Amino acid sequence: MKRIWRATVVAVAAFTVAACTNTTTPAGGTATDDIKIGTLLDITSWDPAQADIGFDGPYLSAVYDPLISLDKDSKAVPGLAKAWKYSADRLTLTLDLRTGVKFSDGQPFDAAAAVQNLQHLKAGVRSGQTYANVTDIKKVDADTVSLHLKKKDDALLYYMGLGRSWMASPAAIKAKSLATQPVGSGPYTYDKGKSAPGSEYVFAKKSGHWDDKTYPFGTVHVQPIADPTASFNAMRSGQLDVAYANAADIPRAKGAGWNVASDVATWVGIQFTDRTGKQFKPLGDIRVRRAINHAFDGAAMLKSVGQNAGVATNQMFPAGRPVYDKALNGRYPFDLDKAKKLMAEAGYPDGFKVTMPMSSIFQPWQPSVQQTLGKLGIKVKWKNLSPADYQKNAATFPMFVAVLALDSNPAASVDGRITSQQWFNPNPSTKDFPKVHDLVGKVEAATGEAQLPLIRELNEEITDQAWQDVWYQANNTYFSNKGIKVTPITGMMFPTLRFVQRG
Repeated sequence: MKRIWRATVVAVAAFTVAACTNTTTPAGGTATDDIKIGTLLDITSWDPAQADIGFDGPYLSAVYDPLISLDKDSKAVPGLAKAWKYSADRLTLTLDLRTGVKFSDGQPFDAAAAVQNLQHLKAGVRSGQTYANVTDIKKVDADTVSLHLKKKDDALLYYMGLGRSWMASPAAIKAKSLATQPVGSGPYTYDKGKSAPGSEYVFAKKSGHWDDKTYPFGTVHVQPIADPTASFNAMRSGQLDVAYANAADIPRAKGAGWNVASDVATWVGIQFTDRTGKQFKPLGDIRVRRAINHAFDGAAMLKSVGQNAGVATNQMFPAGRPVYDKALNGRYPFDLDKAKKLMAEAGYPDGFKVTMPMSSIFQPWQPSVQQTLGKLGIKVKWKNLSPADYQKNAATFPMFVAVLALDSNPAASVDGRITSQQWFNPNPSTKDFPKVHDLVGKVEAATGEAQLPLIRELNEEITDQAWQDVWYQANNTYFSNKGIKVTPITGMMFPTLRFVQRG
């Protein structure tokens, strides 16, 4: 199965160019009824089927309600679907819908509207892969819908809650106008007259919204600010209340008395796209992959390039979560002598030549990669690509520098990082690794908590197989004024508005 992942190449700017946000705060430090949020990127699309769930969260969560939300632990919680249940075989998901909800154009939210939205999301270029296992969507009665699956999908509710179940007006879907004009049932309405697209988006709070208490601010301003200096200065001058932040500014932020919230968001390292050696023979030898893992000093890379904002680790399951195993971090200690020995044992004592892609946003890591691989005799020829072309073409090379989004949900991590075809992992090749294939089968056969020990085994196995070369997991960091609390959610590059609260 192929799932189209969140755009993480663009999000590399979080490490090389970080941005901030803020809102008007009086001298006493208590937030006013307004809140001004600065985020890194402009809105991708107002159409939930075309939007990016990485940075579009603050925009979309203002105007749309989701069927499913996530809590602070990334567990699925009710949205417009107030309850749900799976059939015994996990192939039918039935959703009990909230009643009495209307879209901002007056259209009712009901089962017919939910079916139309889900069909629209399933057909979406970006959103469709969330529903790749859904074969049919049916109206059961006026406030009940059912999703029928071709196979059990333990990540479905998580993906829906992450940002793939926003509900829009059926009339707007039919008119194909959502890309530029959102029409939802969310806690706010988009004030087009007061907004300046590309600079500031203003949202006015609705009265009587069913989830009113979750959204305490009267007016929300969202400003895309790509420049870290401009962002920090906006925060300092009181033009922003919340900021997507540069980790290098944390000391100054603490000195200013701001709240600082951080959590791991991406892994940084080298992605191997050909672990079988079918296109590039050296990488088919586990000793070569292990040698490359031993050659890089992840802790030093985190300090020198990652501003020490993250966790030095060789794992792609997020640090601090149930599957993450600190003991595995000792599997590939920095050891050039051992790396050279492994290369020699693999038949490459003098290394080999390899072509890797490069783009301007990855240049902070390029010198270290060139130097480190050079110490193993691996001579890199760089192919320069534009940032836009990098995501399209990087995986056509046997290995490339990668910054890839993490997921806090273990089943989603297995699906998105190991088993499914992605732009960064075009050849999952799990069947070529018997133990990996066996464990994947066991994980897919289990459900819920029973999956966790199996996924831990899988994590250990792919680490042992040097599935990729992870240097570290990088944090996303957010600044906020006193009285405003941001809760980072691994899987969202910027949290939705339910995670921006007074406190």
